[in-house]
Amino acid sequence: MLKFFKIIAILEGISYLALFSNMLFIKPTNLELYKTLLYPIGMSHGVLFIGYVLMAILLKKPQNWDFKTFSIIQLASLIPFGTFYIEKKYCVNA
Repeated sequence: MLKFFKIIAILEGISYLALFSNMLFIKPTNLELYKTLLYPIGMSHGVLFIGYVLMAILLKKPQNWDFKTFSIIQLASLIPFGTFYIEKKYCVNA
């Protein structure tokens, strides 16, 4: 299950960066392409975000994460590159 969390963490981080890239680089230059890409990128990011949060909740007890560690893992989903840090630091056994 930790290996699946690792995969979701990486994919969630990539989708977050894709969403930001779409907003920062494509929107100013090509509004029509931005609007076309927004729904599929946003939807996939939303599903992966929910999966990340749910997997972290499910892994809290088996991994013996205390409140501080669990809070860091949850907050990392809100910060760009945060899930990559979590994947490297807390998913070493996968």
